[in-house]
Amino acid sequence: MCIYDLVQMLVKELIKPNSIVVVGGSKDLRKPGGKVVANLINGTFQGSLYVLNPKETEVQGIKSFQDMADLPDTDCAILAIAAKYCYDTIKFLCEHKKTKGFIILSAGFSEEGPEGAKMEEEISRIVSQAGGSLIGPNCIGVINQNYQGVFTSPVPNLYPGGCDFISGSGATAVFIMETAMPNGLTFSSIYSVGNSAQVGVEEVLQYMDETFDPQTSSKVKLLYLEQIHKPQLLLKHASSLIRKGCRIAAIKAGVSEAGSRAASSHTGALAGSDTAADALLRKAGIVRCFSRAELAAVGSVFMHKKLEGGNIAIITHAGGPAVMLTDALAEGGLHVPPIESAKKEELLEKLHPGSSVANPIDFLATGTAEQLELIIDYCETHFDEVDGMIVIFGSPGLFPVDEVYEVLDNKMRSCRKTIFPVLPSVINAEKEIKKFQEKGRINFPDEVLLGTALAKAFYLISPVSDKLPIPDIDHFKIRSVIEKASDGFLPPEKVCALLDAAKIPRVKEWIVTTEEQAIQAARESGYPVVMKVAGPIHKTEMGGVVLDVRSESELSAEYLRMIRIEGASGIIIQPLLSGLELFAGLKLEPGYGHLVMCGLGGIFVEVLKDVTTGLSPLTYEEAMDMIGRLQGRDMLGGVRGQDPVDEKRFAEILVRLSALVESVPEIEEMDINPLIGKKEEIVAVDARIRIKKS
Repeated sequence: MCIYDLVQMLVKELIKPNSIVVVGGSKDLRKPGGKVVANLINGTFQGSLYVLNPKETEVQGIKSFQDMADLPDTDCAILAIAAKYCYDTIKFLCEHKKTKGFIILSAGFSEEGPEGAKMEEEISRIVSQAGGSLIGPNCIGVINQNYQGVFTSPVPNLYPGGCDFISGSGATAVFIMETAMPNGLTFSSIYSVGNSAQVGVEEVLQYMDETFDPQTSSKVKLLYLEQIHKPQLLLKHASSLIRKGCRIAAIKAGVSEAGSRAASSHTGALAGSDTAADALLRKAGIVRCFSRAELAAVGSVFMHKKLEGGNIAIITHAGGPAVMLTDALAEGGLHVPPIESAKKEELLEKLHPGSSVANPIDFLATGTAEQLELIIDYCETHFDEVDGMIVIFGSPGLFPVDEVYEVLDNKMRSCRKTIFPVLPSVINAEKEIKKFQEKGRINFPDEVLLGTALAKAFYLISPVSDKLPIPDIDHFKIRSVIEKASDGFLPPEKVCALLDAAKIPRVKEWIVTTEEQAIQAARESGYPVVMKVAGPIHKTEMGGVVLDVRSESELSAEYLRMIRIEGASGIIIQPLLSGLELFAGLKLEPGYGHLVMCGLGGIFVEVLKDVTTGLSPLTYEEAMDMIGRLQGRDMLGGVRGQDPVDEKRFAEILVRLSALVESVPEIEEMDINPLIGKKEEIVAVDARIRIKKS
C-alpha cells in the first residue's frame, strides 16, 4: 500500500500554523485570492502572513514575494491559483520551504475529468510523502479558532462551545451557515474538504476524535456528505465521539439512484448505496437530516440540554402554532400529555380569563412576562407529567417583548427541565430576538421544524459497542460448507446446512429426483405439501412453486410437469405451513460491509417494499429497532384473529444471520423468503444464498 493510501492525520501546521502564505493573493477582493487574504487579516490569525504573487510586491498591506525561492519557510499554504500551477508550487514548498499544511481553493481537478484526477493524485502523493495534510482542492477552505482561511462569507464569530461543521461541498457549507446563523447557532470550526484528495470528512472527524478534550472540545458535530468514501472510518470515529458525549447530525445527499440495478434477489433489488449509508449513520448514532434547515434545527436542539423524557408541555400565546407543533411532535413519537396535576386549577386562577392549562397551555395574546414565569415554574415544579417545555411567544408589534424574552432566558438557565424557545416574530420582534441571541441563545422560528428535529434527536439510538456478543453458531461446519462450494448460488442442501449451523430454524424438506421419491417424501411429511423446483432462481415466474398439494395423483402430475422446467435439478417437498410471511436477507455493499434486512415476506417484499436495514455485525437491540421501524409492524401483533408473531424470535434470527455473514464474508446476497411466523415459532421456508470467493 502506498503512503498516500493510508489514513492521513491532520498535522499541526494545518490546524494551528505559525505562518501562512497565500499563493495567488490579490488586491482584488472580488477574487478568491483577494478575499482569503482579507479574511486572514480581519480574523484571529496571529502568525506571519505572506503572499506569493509574481506581479505584486505588496497585497493589502502584506509583503508579496514574486519568487518562491525568496519566500521564508512557511507552515501552511493556501492556493488560489489555476489548477495547472498547483503541482509545481506544492512540490517546491514541500521540498524547500518545509510546508506541511495545504489548502487548495482552486477548481479544475477530479471534478473536471481524468486529467484533473491524475493531477489531484500526484499532489496528494507529494503532500503525504512530506508528512503533510491537504484540504481540497475545489473547496472554500478552513475556519477554526486559529485562522480563517476561506475566500467566502459569512465568516462567523467562533466559540469553543459552538458546532464543529465538516462539509464535502464548499457552496453548501456557506448556505448551511447562512441558514443557521440568523437563528443564533454558533460554530467552533468549519472544514470544507472539497474533492477530498487526501483529507475528507472522515479524516477530519478522526482528528476530532483522536484529539477530543471533554473540557474544551465542541460536543456537537454537523456533517454534509455527498459521498462516504471510507464508511468504516466514519463509523469508528463517529461512534467513538458519541460515546465520549458528542452528538452528531448529518445530511447524506444523493438519495436517489439513476436507473435500476440488475439484481437476482429481493435483497439485491432493495439494497443500495443510500440504504447502506442510512444503516451506517443509524449504527453510528448519527441523526440523518434531509435539508439545510433540518440540519440547522437538529444542531440547534443538540446545543440545548438533553431532553430526559418524551412528554412535552407547549406554552403559547398563539393557538395555531401550538396545534401545528403538537401534530409535528406526535408524528415524531413525542407526546403532549394533558395536565392532570391538582395544581392546574391554581395556575389557571392566576392567568387571564379564557386561558387554558390543558396542554397546550395557552395564556392568550395578552399574556405577560409574569404569567410566563408562573407557567414555567408550575411545569418545572408541579407538573410531573411533562419532561420538557416549548415556549411559543411572538409579537403582533403592539408592544416590546424584552421582558418576556428576559424571563425565558433566565428560566432556560435555572430550570432542570429543558426549555426550547420558538420566537416566530423575526420582523416585529427583530431587536428583542437579537438581544436574546446575544445572551448565547438559539431561536427556533419554525415550530414544526423544531418538533421534527426534537423527535429525531430524542429517539436516536446510541452507537453500539465495539465489543459485541457473538451468538452460538457452528463456525467450523459453516466454513467446511463454504470451502467446498463454488461461486454462485449454493444448492439447496448447502443452504440448509448453513441455516442449521447458524441455528436458524427451518422447515423440514426433502429434495427428490424421481417421482417415487416425491411420493415417499409427501407421505413422510403428511399432506398438504408444497412443491418447489430446485435449480432456477425465480421459481414462481416459471411455474416452479405449487402450494397445497393434497393427493398422490396431484403430486405425481405436478412432479412430471415441474421436473421438465429448464434448469430443474430436482424437486423440493415441504409440509404446508400457515402463519404470517416474513422476510430476512443479507446484501454485501462494497465499502460498507453486509446489510441485514427484514420485512414482510412473500409478495409483500416486492410490492410494498416495507423493509428496514441494519449494518452487520448486528446487536439484538438493533434487530428489535429494525422490526419496530417496519410500517407493517402491526401485522406482527396479529390481525383479524391471527396469532401474533414473536418479535424476539424474529430479532434472534436477524442476529444469527449477521453472525452467519461475519463467519462467511463470501456471501454476496441471501434471501429467506418467506419465514413463516407464528406465536410459538418462526421457521425459514425458502432460502437462497449466492457467494463470491474472489
